[in-house]
Amino acid sequence: MKDTLKVVFEDNHLLVINKESGVLVQGDATGDKPLVEIGKEYIKEKYDKPGAVFLGVVHRLDRPVSGVVVLARTSKALERMNELFRNKETKKIYWALVKKKPASEQGNLVHWLVKDEKKNKTTAYKKENPNGQRSELNYKVIRQVSGYYLIEVNPITGRPHQIRVQLASMGCPIVGDVKYGYETANEDGSICLHARSLTFIHPVKKEMITIEAGLPENDFWNLLQ
Repeated sequence: MKDTLKVVFEDNHLLVINKESGVLVQGDATGDKPLVEIGKEYIKEKYDKPGAVFLGVVHRLDRPVSGVVVLARTSKALERMNELFRNKETKKIYWALVKKKPASEQGNLVHWLVKDEKKNKTTAYKKENPNGQRSELNYKVIRQVSGYYLIEVNPITGRPHQIRVQLASMGCPIVGDVKYGYETANEDGSICLHARSLTFIHPVKKEMITIEAGLPENDFWNLLQ
């Protein structure tokens, strides 16, 4: 179990994982084992804990997305981490690979997003939509490699599929993301969106920490190595 879990930070309060693409954070109708359950088994085995293990989900990543996921090992840590996310007191950095160069090297995107739950797909509107959630991100192109562009994204809000649909809305769908307009799927089912780092104040120690997740190993991300 330990071999399948990439732990990037761990103490008595938090367990932070570099999630692999294809892994659910929380259980769904598929019945596939989610990250939170794998984490519980890891803690139970490592610390030889009897009985049920507590592990709370602070935030999620879409199944085909990789990168930093924070899980809370105590109810107090969960409550405080939830508050940090709710009050936008965290800094999230994502890396996305796209094929088309954005019209501007850097910018700010604001859309109103409406999610179709049945199709599990989000639509972005440039003008205010009464059914939509206001969504904002900042982006900048940080590298060009082998005909692809690496975009660093700092989401100001945290909406379902936000980065995917907002980048697609400016004509730059993420590599492998056929749901939002990329022409071909990645062989491993991933999309080239990676939660690169997360900065926040530790919920108990009150120290500012930044946690970074290494890139996945596939043909696209390997271009950056």
